[in-house]
Amino acid sequence: MNRSGIETQQNQKTLGKLMFVAMAMTAPPLVSPGWAQSPDTSAQTLNTVTVTSQAILTQGDTPPPAYAGGQVAAGGRIGVFGEQDAMDVPFNVISYTSELIENQQADTLGDVLQNDASVMVGKGFGNYSESFKVRGFDLYGDDISYGGLYGVLPRQLINTSMMGRVELFKGASAFANGVPAGGTGVGGAVNIEPKRATDEPITRISTGYRSDSYGETQLDVGRRFGNQNEYGVRASINRGRGDTAIDDESRKNTSAVVGLDYRGDRARASLDIGHQKSIIDGGRLNVNLASYTGDTVPSVPDADSNYTPSWNRSSLETNFAMLRGEYDFSDSWTGYAAIGGNRTHERSLAGSPRVINDDGDATVTQLDTAYQSETFASQVGLRGQLETGPVSHQVNLGYSSVYSRKDVAFDGIFTGAPTNIYDPANVPVREPNFPSGDLSDPTTTGRTYNNGVSLSDTLGFFDDHVLLTLGGRYQEIEVNNYDGNTGKRGSRFTESRVTPVYGIVYKATDNISLYANHIEALQQGKTAPSLSNYPNLTNPNEVLGIVRSKQNEIGAKFDYGNIGGGISLFQIEQPQVSIEDNTAGYNGEQRNRGIELSGYGVPLDGVRVLASATFMDPELRNTTNGENDGNDAPGVPSYRYVLGGEWDIPHMDRLTATGRFIRTGSQYVDDSNNLEVDPWNRLDLGFRYTMPLNEASLIWRADVDNVTDEDYWESAATTGNQTLVQGEPRTFKLSATVEF
Repeated sequence: MNRSGIETQQNQKTLGKLMFVAMAMTAPPLVSPGWAQSPDTSAQTLNTVTVTSQAILTQGDTPPPAYAGGQVAAGGRIGVFGEQDAMDVPFNVISYTSELIENQQADTLGDVLQNDASVMVGKGFGNYSESFKVRGFDLYGDDISYGGLYGVLPRQLINTSMMGRVELFKGASAFANGVPAGGTGVGGAVNIEPKRATDEPITRISTGYRSDSYGETQLDVGRRFGNQNEYGVRASINRGRGDTAIDDESRKNTSAVVGLDYRGDRARASLDIGHQKSIIDGGRLNVNLASYTGDTVPSVPDADSNYTPSWNRSSLETNFAMLRGEYDFSDSWTGYAAIGGNRTHERSLAGSPRVINDDGDATVTQLDTAYQSETFASQVGLRGQLETGPVSHQVNLGYSSVYSRKDVAFDGIFTGAPTNIYDPANVPVREPNFPSGDLSDPTTTGRTYNNGVSLSDTLGFFDDHVLLTLGGRYQEIEVNNYDGNTGKRGSRFTESRVTPVYGIVYKATDNISLYANHIEALQQGKTAPSLSNYPNLTNPNEVLGIVRSKQNEIGAKFDYGNIGGGISLFQIEQPQVSIEDNTAGYNGEQRNRGIELSGYGVPLDGVRVLASATFMDPELRNTTNGENDGNDAPGVPSYRYVLGGEWDIPHMDRLTATGRFIRTGSQYVDDSNNLEVDPWNRLDLGFRYTMPLNEASLIWRADVDNVTDEDYWESAATTGNQTLVQGEPRTFKLSATVEF
């Protein structure tokens, strides 16, 4: 039998074993409820564990409650530590609630993460995916977890209709979350918690409109059943289509998710099944500056202009599922298991302008791509607590793994057709002449296997006023690359590492926690350059091994009931490829030093705030021949702050004004720091009105994003080539929601 057949059998056996474990955990209780059971079982929800050589759910299962004002929760999922209150852990974590998502009429994950100054939102190179930078380092859609499990969600765009909560963990996280499939996340991680049925029945019907003629409808229904509401079902369906505020761009989006859960005295289980499909016609892509000869960044075109060819089209479809179970063996020990995965089909015909000069002259190539992928992730573990004299212990032991396979084929023409970003030409579709693989049946081009074992102990001293966390993860990574035409394996890389975590929390008062941590990140190594670029290179096209990034952080958090927030100082060091003595290796480094500030809550009756600021020094060190030593890393702004809030207008019952102001500092496009993007501002304003409607409520929401219709380059990206992402034009959003 060939290796593929063996792998399939092994995956099936693993799946069968883990399904048996998960189902066994839902057996009737044998003894009294255990310590891991939430005291209020009516409020407990079931959240999934992290996988992919990564996350193991540990301390808690129930997400922290919404903070005063309802916009955020002061805490979230921290991989192996599970759902945690931010005041109890030596890490920086915050969650955005479904209430905030709904009130801001957020459409995608990027819309939600715009609320945090530590996150930059951009687009992937050559497609319509959202990509992010957290603390100045890349985080791709492949590496967003769902209920703690990597490899489940769609990888390009994620619709908010499936989001119960968005949890942002800031900082390196190899121990907490493991190595994600895409190999990003050095500066932070994002987890999306599924929607769950609440004790009160949920029935919401929404309809909405966005500039220029995009309409959507959404149904969200949740019910609980049983004598103690132990069975729950939550279903969300969203459908939208129409033209966007960008000229000649249209979209069709469909999303459907069903979540089933059981919460017994000792056993808990959940099953989530989802489907998402997006079709983008004439979508505006990034601007490429790889051949640019100007001395300054090109002037920004009109905010609503579209300089990519009208034939640009992308179809993105993902089906996904995850299953999880937990069982309390005693009052102090809980076992858990989780499995999940997805199947993705993508097809795109794309061409983005490669700008030549500051007059906007450009060329457009053409690329037709077929992409298919499968992922399978699994995890099993044990968590518990014990005491040794005056010291308490919270112990976590677990194993996790992820397997991913991708099939890719493409055909294109790389002779550029002339156009101009200020006066776009009507570029026709041309006959491609550079095939790789079969577009109707793509060949496997990559397989990745990640496995990891973790062990941690959080020791509590002085009645848990001092919490010391110590742990380590043994991680194995195997990467196989295959020729897209022949299917033969071209290269294989396998390596293992141990990553530690050290953290301490000192609860100075009931309202203030001081903390510090050292934690690391792991990534799959890049490939050395080819001889065509460096003729004297001794190791061309060699996979350069696992990359280990290190973070040190100190900070303080405060919680006064109605106002919370914190300050943190961090340094992250990520190795970078540079060439020494004609040999490529991780000799260089990007060192990001920063300060983060945050505040949220209800400072005055009827006023809710959500604010954050980040100041960053992203320095390049030990670059090839010292050419760029001391320069700023590209795509990382020197500062960014976000000030948002809501105001219940006096003497006008149920009417609320909303607003958000974003300011982003300058950033460089290239390592040599020759091209700099100007700072930019964006102002979003809106109103919300709740109107009684018999036994129901009718909620009207009206918002305008980018009120002043600013023309600005939102972000600079260096993935593949030097590119610019233009900010969205002024967009009107109107919706009506009936809640029964």
